[in-house]
Amino acid sequence: MYLIQSPDGDIIDCVDIYKQPAFDHPSLKNHTIQMRPSSYPKGFSFDEINDVSSSSEPKFTQPWHLNGRCPEGTIPIRRTKEEDLLRAGSVANFGRKKYLTIPNTQSNFDLTTREYATYGESGDKYYGMTADINGWNPHTQEASEFSSSQFWLVNGEFGQDLDSIEAGMMVFELLYGDKNTRLFLYWTDDAYQGTGCYNLWCPGFVQVDKQIAMGAKVTPYSKYDGDQFALKFYVWKVDVNAKGDWWLRINDKDFGYWPSSIFSILSDSASRVRWGGQVLNFHSNGQHTTTQMGSGHFAEEGPGKASFFKNLNVINGLQILRGPQNTATFMSKPNCYNIRDYGGFFYYGGPGRNPNCP
Repeated sequence: MYLIQSPDGDIIDCVDIYKQPAFDHPSLKNHTIQMRPSSYPKGFSFDEINDVSSSSEPKFTQPWHLNGRCPEGTIPIRRTKEEDLLRAGSVANFGRKKYLTIPNTQSNFDLTTREYATYGESGDKYYGMTADINGWNPHTQEASEFSSSQFWLVNGEFGQDLDSIEAGMMVFELLYGDKNTRLFLYWTDDAYQGTGCYNLWCPGFVQVDKQIAMGAKVTPYSKYDGDQFALKFYVWKVDVNAKGDWWLRINDKDFGYWPSSIFSILSDSASRVRWGGQVLNFHSNGQHTTTQMGSGHFAEEGPGKASFFKNLNVINGLQILRGPQNTATFMSKPNCYNIRDYGGFFYYGGPGRNPNCP
């Protein structure tokens, strides 16, 4: 196996695309890998749509790129080290969420651990979404706390048979061993009870791109009153009339897909779409955490200061992009983290503990 030692300490294994973890999933034993999407929704606009095998570079950097690239026929997977497993406490817990982590309604918040500032839509059948997610490096107070900027595509009922597709950027020292901002994806088929995981740490998600490594650091970071960095995320179901797979595209790369066969309800469509920030807060010493969301600044500070999501769309049953409609915002503690909706884009975030958020 070809490996690349990243300057930041990560080890990237270049794994044969046909021997990746996905194919250990019971429903994927006889799966035929899809090397590219069979279709794109109407309204997608990116120059590389007819050249998905292009060798053009991603519009962002991962440190491991400095020391090499994975050869054709392989995909980059961040190696799980012994210290990663020790931090998780057990192999069974590694790479899995321990808490319900989807915002639903104000009464649904578990205020002892999770905090949100999100924007979303429900009430229809959804077959995908788009979002440009502003990238920052938020401070986290405790190793066991995280800060994420992400999307959720969800179907099912909370605490029962909920299915979820998620991706974005996060800082999570307990999971990764440092405070860098890293690319991530997640999925579950049973409300986070026993199925699913981050990245490619369990069988399920099928990766086809050889340039991007899930769980690896992403740079550059946005700067307060300085240059702004954002990643483009696209998710779509390739066939709304059958059990088509859910594809994930990051910037100009068709990265891979969640096979519909790993889901129950989400094999058809999503019933809710959410975008925004999430913080895990353990109230150390009885105080609110200082873990930041987004840039660490409130939404009202606006351009160049507050973190943003823009170019927000959902994909309907006709495989057509449209802007969000009948949307709602969710804030668990507005004095700690908030959101300002401007229709199709929003600013969000906050510093956590402050005089109004003790």
